[in-house]
This record gives sequence, C-alpha cells and structure tokens, in this order.
Amino acid sequence: MVKRDFTSIIDLSRDEVLEIFELARDLKSRLRHGDQPPLLRNKILAMIFEKPSLRTRCTFEVGMYQLGGHAIYLGPSDIGLGTRESIPDVVHNLERWVHLIMARTFLHETVLELAQHAAIPVVNGLSDGEHPCQAMTDFFTLFEQQGTTEGVRLSFIGDGNNICHSLLLLSGLLGAHMRVATPKGYEPRADIVAQAIELARQRNGSIEVGHDPVEAVCDAQAIYTDVWASMGQEGEAETRKTAFLSYQVNAALVANAPSDVLIMHDLPAHRGEEITDEVIDSSRSLVFRQAENRLHIQKAILVFLARASGLTTDSS
Repeated sequence: MVKRDFTSIIDLSRDEVLEIFELARDLKSRLRHGDQPPLLRNKILAMIFEKPSLRTRCTFEVGMYQLGGHAIYLGPSDIGLGTRESIPDVVHNLERWVHLIMARTFLHETVLELAQHAAIPVVNGLSDGEHPCQAMTDFFTLFEQQGTTEGVRLSFIGDGNNICHSLLLLSGLLGAHMRVATPKGYEPRADIVAQAIELARQRNGSIEVGHDPVEAVCDAQAIYTDVWASMGQEGEAETRKTAFLSYQVNAALVANAPSDVLIMHDLPAHRGEEITDEVIDSSRSLVFRQAENRLHIQKAILVFLARASGLTTDSS
C-alpha cells in the first residue's frame, strides 16, 4: 500500500473530498454526544512549525487526543529545517518514531520535500503556496450550511494568497462558482487559476478573477476575505493597506450582495482593515463555525490518510 499525503487540494479526488466531509460530519456529531472513537489509537503526529499558530496547533493537538493518539509540537528552534539539519535527515528520523507529520511552513517547497522523503503521510498545515486544510474546512462549513457544495457561489475579496489558491482548486474540484476580486498586481498565481478553471469545466463550475469587488459579490452566497498581509509580508503591510482600501468587506460592500449572504474569514482577522466588526460579528458570519470545523475536518483528514496508507484498519 502506497502512503498518501495531503500537501495540496489536488492530492484528493472529488469523491475523496466528499468522503472526508462525511467522516468529519460523523466525528462532529459523535463528539457532541460524548463519543470519541479512538480511530488513531496509539498513533503519534509530529507537528512541525515555522510559523506561530492558534487554530492549527490546537485543532491538530486536540484532534489527535480525541482520536486516541498523541501530538508532538516541534518549533523552529527544535529543528531548524534545512539549516540545523537537512529536510531528508529530519524526516528519516521522524518516520522511525511517529506515524504522521503535519508541517506549517513558509515555503511550499518545504512541505513538498518533506512529503517526497517521508515514508509516512505528510499534511500541509499551511505554506505560502496553499492552505488546503483551511479550504477543506471552509467548504465543509458551506456543505453543512447549504447541504451541497456543487453550484455554491463563493466570492473571495482581497489578496490572491495561499488560501485563495486552495479555495480556487477546491471550488473547481467540487463544481462551485468562485469569483475573486483583488487589486491589480495581487492576483492569484496564473497556473493555479488555469488549473482551477480546468477542474471547474469538468464539473460545470466556474472560476473568475477580476478587480471589481462590487461585481464579485453581486450574486454571492458567501463572501470570503483574509488578511491583506500574511505572515512574512509584514514589511509590505503599509503598501498593501493603501492598495486594498477599496477591498474592505464592510456593510457598504455587503449591501451589494443578496440579503442572506454568508460571511467567511479564516482568521486571524485584522478588524478594521480587511473586514469590519459589524460584518464579522453579524448573524450572517460563519467565521467561528469555520474555526470550530478545523478540528473536525483535520481529524477526518488524518484518519483518511492513516487508513489509505495502511496505518490503521479501525473503522469503528
């Protein structure tokens, strides 16, 4: 049996995404009834962090505990990927002690190299190229809310960053309709957009990238935004504030969308910049449900990878 990784949305098929959604829904329901099936009993997850984290660390660590396993936090000073020790050497050590690896890194290539050399599953907890666990969480949240993901109309307002990339690919894979509005020069990568368009074509979905936020939200079922300057871009923060001023998700912009439009953000939010308090705290906001669902989706991803890689046969 060949081990499976989750470094990018395209590591999964549409059917596998839906299988993970169903597993996450089951695990979420069972947890609410006090049932925590030990599907990863005695399994160990190594968590490699080059960036600080609230949601990623807590949800993976709590998730492994709830699944009957254990998680080990490895910060920058513990490893020094590629500096203190080469990536191949790191993984050849870890694969002898643990069963899965989650990495939250700056370079996407770091995650890919970890997966290339590891004999155990590797999960992308965030990189500068993609944030696939977050996108899976977001579409699972829409799946809960709408009962489907096919044909969902999602508008992304802001920087064409890692979460935008993963949302584009997952939108295409699931047959959703996604519009991106971003300032000129801040568009998502052209190769990601092209790949998403091809995936969407196969599923009767659509992908559009433009520069008008009002046009982007006019028929949206959900409006999504993210910080204007991600970790590692702090030196660009002031320039980006100027460039993105007209891309704030505020009451005026939301007024151009249908009255029942939903509001999404992957957090942390810079309130008063990319989104205002009255929008993020409104009754339309799914923001904290998204945060809650990180736990359930990531548990489901870990179980899926463990099963697919032959690490467990527990299906209770």
